[in-house]
Amino acid sequence: MQKLRRWAAAALCGAAFAGSAAAVLAACAVCPGRAWIVRGALFLQDPAAAAAIAWPADAAQAAYKPQKPDRRPTPVPTATPSPTATATPAPEPSPTTTPLPSAAPELDDAGRIRSVTLRQGSGDGYVALAAGSIRNSTEHTDADLRAAVTTQNLPFAVEKDSALPQVLIMHTHATESYQTWPDPVFDPDYTARSKSTALNMCAVGEKMAQVLNAAGIRTLHDETLYDAPGYTDSYKRSRAGVQAYLERYPSIKVVLDVHRDAIEDSDGTRVKPVCEIDGESTAQVMVIAGCGNGSSIALPNWRLNLRFAAEWEAAMESAYPGLTRPVLCGYRFYNQDLTTGSLLIEIGGHANTLDEALRAGEYAAKALAAVLGG
Repeated sequence: MQKLRRWAAAALCGAAFAGSAAAVLAACAVCPGRAWIVRGALFLQDPAAAAAIAWPADAAQAAYKPQKPDRRPTPVPTATPSPTATATPAPEPSPTTTPLPSAAPELDDAGRIRSVTLRQGSGDGYVALAAGSIRNSTEHTDADLRAAVTTQNLPFAVEKDSALPQVLIMHTHATESYQTWPDPVFDPDYTARSKSTALNMCAVGEKMAQVLNAAGIRTLHDETLYDAPGYTDSYKRSRAGVQAYLERYPSIKVVLDVHRDAIEDSDGTRVKPVCEIDGESTAQVMVIAGCGNGSSIALPNWRLNLRFAAEWEAAMESAYPGLTRPVLCGYRFYNQDLTTGSLLIEIGGHANTLDEALRAGEYAAKALAAVLGG
């Protein structure tokens, strides 16, 4: 190939000084990457022809430039905008999706998926609720957590059928996604990440927002891909996003950061947390309520968030037995200092199918609507 290119370059130079413009262009065809030689040679032969040709862009100049994710909130149909809002984004068309495969393809090194229904905890380290439980992963006593969650009222009041938004659903790790087929095998080359809002956490968040809005709980859904630039600083970016929403809509009482989990056995088998509701396989969910440690994790009102988590857990587990895993109360931050209704919820894991996650999101939102007065 190198000899061919050297020969073509020599031919090109000869064509430039002895031939016609057509001869120059013919030599160019076998001399890729030498556009500068061709341009100069053709200019010597016929300046007018050189000026008239549309030259291809250099490959380095044509490099892919990633687009920034759309950071506008998803509008809520028929909702009245806040008086403080200067403009309401125009509705965007719903994304079209290609049907997910009904079966796994032939995989040379397929990984195994194991289904399991994770049970509620009891005894030391757990706080039993009317339905469901809380796993105490802090140095506080179980009695301390029990006292925090047995107060009569929630730490906030949601106004039903309000023209102003009461709930914000967002996703710090929006690109987390699920299995694309129901077979209990996975493709090790698939990272369970997607920028498609029809396949990632945004699809689950949208389902939850639809349920809440239908119940009269005005809900906004932020589909910003805060982790699209990378996981590093994704919580910093999502914090700024939530703060912007709270500044624009002070009426928001509840902020839900919707994720999915990733559970694996020591041998690499992926664990799929599922339950059966109305005869259908449904992903299990887990609420996480952070606890402040008085220093590096500053959550002075963590008990109020935990109170909310306990109420939601009990409502989900009472209406849909088996849907939930125990609430995790641990030394986590997750920007839960921004409101007393800030929680993180894991909808299934990377071994669950999208359909299982959508069903779980729907049931979790129905229980939340009941808690909030829907």
